[in-house]
Amino acid sequence: MRIGFVGLGIMGGSMALNVRKAGFELVVHDLRKELAQRHLDAGATWARSLAELAHGVDVVLTSLPGPREMEAVGLGEGGLLAAMERGTAWFDLTTNSPTVVRRVAARFAERGVSVLDCPVSGGAVGARTGKLALYVGGEAEVLERFRKVLDAIGDKVVHVGNTGAGAIAKLAHNCASYVGRLAIAEVFAMGVKAGVEPLALWHAIRMGHAGRRRTFDGIEMFLEDRYDPPSFALDLTHKDMVLATELGRELHVPMRLAELTRDDLAEALNRDWSRLDGRASMKLQLERSGVAFAESAEAVRQTEAMG
Repeated sequence: MRIGFVGLGIMGGSMALNVRKAGFELVVHDLRKELAQRHLDAGATWARSLAELAHGVDVVLTSLPGPREMEAVGLGEGGLLAAMERGTAWFDLTTNSPTVVRRVAARFAERGVSVLDCPVSGGAVGARTGKLALYVGGEAEVLERFRKVLDAIGDKVVHVGNTGAGAIAKLAHNCASYVGRLAIAEVFAMGVKAGVEPLALWHAIRMGHAGRRRTFDGIEMFLEDRYDPPSFALDLTHKDMVLATELGRELHVPMRLAELTRDDLAEALNRDWSRLDGRASMKLQLERSGVAFAESAEAVRQTEAMG
């Protein structure tokens, strides 16, 4: 199998090298040829242009800065659209816009080329070590045809859904991570200003119920739309948030996320949900968004068991 790889930056360079280490024939291209030296030393071939790279390959992988660059590589002058052969595939590893991905994929589909969005998660270390999650959106059959190539890049290849679904999953993952960082900054500012040493606070939080879990553990009730019997009642959850935000106010520590959370809990109490689980307040955001789901407990357990 002959692989074309475009974009040899911090992430792409390591991923391309792992593809070559897995024994695949590799053709590489980047705006800066000097980035390709280690790949050439490992036996890869340099392509002087996108058209040259696309000629004779089975699949193209791209790792680019963003949507604009991905669209230019695909649809721009001298781009992949005119060069890729019918029956081949393009996996875009960029963190991308699902709208752009779908627009580009539609153009390529007219020429018989499959485009799958496949953003990665795991950072530079994961790219070097092959410990990456790959979120794939697009045809499952195409994914399976090239799964061995993706397995050379990451250890968690997840088919999320149709075209654009991989990009959506990556954006949801990153957004939760960044919002979570701000929440951590809020509570550390409060805790340290209240007199607790940072490392002692960090250790204490990590020993607690939430601290021992991964970020997305413990949302089974939310997925099932089932909040009774409660694990920890809404009225007690609200009480804790009131106490935390009161402490922040006493210390003159801004706690914007905490106050939004407290207000949502208060709104949930006004719905007469006090004896439901505290996670019942999560329903409010779904209502505001016009979204509803209720997965079965068995389906949730099966998904959880997948790791």
